[in-house]
Amino acid sequence: MVTATDEQTAAADTFRNGDHLSLQAGAGTGKTTTLNLLARTTSRRGRYLAYNRAIAQSAAAQFPSSVQCRTAHALAYAAIGHRYRRRLNAPRRPAWKSGQDLGITKALRIDEKEVSPMALSNATLRTVSRFCHAADESIAPHHVPRLRGLEDPGCHTELADHIVPFARKAWADLQHPDGGAVRFDHDHYLKIWALTRPRLDTDFLLLDEAQDTNPVVEDVFLAQRGHAQLVMVGDSAQAIYHWRGAKDIMTGFDGTRLALSQSFRFGPDLAAEANRWLHLAGAPLRLTGTPDIPTELGTVTQPDAVLCRTNVGAMAQVMALMAVGSRVALAGGGESLQALALAARDLKEGRRTHHPELTLFTHWGDLQDYAAYDPAGRDLQPLVNLVDSHGTDAILDAVARLVSEPQAQATVSTAHKAKGREWSRVLIADDFAPVDSYEGAPTPPEPIDEAEARLAYVAVTRARQCLDLGGLSWVRDHPDGAAAQDAS
Repeated sequence: MVTATDEQTAAADTFRNGDHLSLQAGAGTGKTTTLNLLARTTSRRGRYLAYNRAIAQSAAAQFPSSVQCRTAHALAYAAIGHRYRRRLNAPRRPAWKSGQDLGITKALRIDEKEVSPMALSNATLRTVSRFCHAADESIAPHHVPRLRGLEDPGCHTELADHIVPFARKAWADLQHPDGGAVRFDHDHYLKIWALTRPRLDTDFLLLDEAQDTNPVVEDVFLAQRGHAQLVMVGDSAQAIYHWRGAKDIMTGFDGTRLALSQSFRFGPDLAAEANRWLHLAGAPLRLTGTPDIPTELGTVTQPDAVLCRTNVGAMAQVMALMAVGSRVALAGGGESLQALALAARDLKEGRRTHHPELTLFTHWGDLQDYAAYDPAGRDLQPLVNLVDSHGTDAILDAVARLVSEPQAQATVSTAHKAKGREWSRVLIADDFAPVDSYEGAPTPPEPIDEAEARLAYVAVTRARQCLDLGGLSWVRDHPDGAAAQDAS
C-alpha cells in the first residue's frame, strides 16, 4: 500500500508515543504491512515474534534491519535448544517403548474399561505436551488429556492420579541433553527456556497472531513489559485453537486498543457476510470491503479451494473430487487421515488400535455404538459414516493419490489449516451444516455457538473473487443469522 489508512496512521502515532498497543486486525486488513509501518517510524531495536517460520522469513524480507524476525522456538533454540541437538536428531521412538522405559508396564482398569500400557504411554506423553504449551511451572492433573470412554470426572481423576507421576518422570528425563527414554522435540526446549524467565534484549516487541498464542509464549511476551514496548496484533474473532491450548491474550491486554477494519482482500459483499459472522461471534469489529474488488457470493462449480469443518469432512471432499477426475491436494497432507483409516481397519478386523483417539475401543461395533448413542461421541459419527460407506481401503487409496498444491486443480482444507491463506474461488463444504441436518431434521432453533461462528468467519474470509457459502447457507434461514445480517 502506498498510502496509509487513517487506522494505520493512528497505530503508528500510538507506537511513536511509546504506548503498549493491542491491534485488532480483521481478515485481509494488512497487519504485516502495518507492523512494518510501525517498525519504520523508529530507529529503535525491535523483535518480531511470528507464528511460524514461513511468516518469520517473509517478514524478515520486509522489515528494516533494526528488527529481528523470529519465532519463539527460534529464540529458545538459540538460547537453550542447541544444547539438545543430539536428542532432537534422534530416531523416532514408539510411545510404548518410552512408556516401558518410564515404568509403564501394566494395564489400568477404570470403570470396567482396560487402559492398556500403550494407551497409558500415549496419555503420559500427551500430558507432557500439554504442560509444554501451558504457563504452569510443574505438571498437574489438569494437563492429563481426557480419553474417549473415560469422560466421567471420577474416571478422569483416577486416570490423572495414575498418569501424573509418570509424566513428571518423563519431564525429568527430558532435562538431560545427551539422551533419554523420551523423544525430545521442539516444544520441550521452548518450555525449558520459558521456565528460565528469559529477558529479551530489545526496545520493542511485536507479537503476531496474538489471538492464538500459547500460554507459555504469552508468559514470555508479557514478562518483557518492564523494559520493552509491547505491541500485539491479531484478530480475536479468529481465535480457533483453544482446543489445542492456545489463548487469546488480546482481550485482557493492558494497553491502548486500536483496530484495522479495511480489508484489502475482498469487496463489500463478502465484507457484509463476514460481518454477519463477526456479530454471531460476539466480536465488536466490523469489516469494510475494498469497493474496486468485485468479490461475489454465488455458485462456484470449479473451486480453487474447498474448506471443511473437520478432517473427516475433508477426506469425503477429496474422494468426491477424485471420483469426477480432479487432481486434488489436501492442505497439511494426508498423514492424520491415513492414521485414522488404519485405526479403523484394525478395529474392523478385530484388533485394538494404538491411535490415541480410538485406543479404548475393542472393535468397530464398539465405536459405532459410541458414535451413535453416546453424546460425547457424536463428533465421531462422520468418521463412522465415511468408513461404512467407502471402506478403509478406498480411503487409504485416496490418500495415496493426493498431489501437491501446485499440481492440483483444487485444494481441500479444514478451516483451521486455511487460516492465514486465501484463494480466488472458495466453496464451503457441507460438513459445516448443523449436525441435526444430517438426519433430515430442520435447522435447530438453538443459538449459534460463538466458537462455531469464529470458525465460519475464518472460512468465509479466505475468498478473493467468489465465495460459495455451501454448507453455511443455512445461516440465512436461521433466526440468529437473519438478525445478525440486519445488525451488520
